[in-house]
Amino acid sequence: MSIKYTKDHEWIRVDGDTGVIGISDYAQQQLGDVVFVDLPEVGRTVEAGGEAAVVESVKAASEVYAPVAGEVVAVNDALGDDPALVNREPMGGGWFVKLRITDASALDGLMDEAAYQSYVEGLA
Repeated sequence: MSIKYTKDHEWIRVDGDTGVIGISDYAQQQLGDVVFVDLPEVGRTVEAGGEAAVVESVKAASEVYAPVAGEVVAVNDALGDDPALVNREPMGGGWFVKLRITDASALDGLMDEAAYQSYVEGLA
């Protein structure tokens, strides 16, 4: 399973034709304490760069963009009861949606972990 990153600080962990989407540790630190997460309906189709979820923190509301196009096949219901899971486990239990990827070639335009770390360091 490989993890790829966007410049908007989303990650996608790919397993076969499915991708799990979340936000990076950097993104959750920028947001601050997450207080609410709005997840899409299962079965909804999202475009690459389109809104996949909305995160509300004590600082702001932010969209979570889909790194690739696909159909939502699962959402993380645990976030409804415990939105702070995004802060505690941004790369694990704090994931948002699982997509069935419709165009895997879009993954080629995303950053690997080393490239993403360099990108984040350049933001400081």
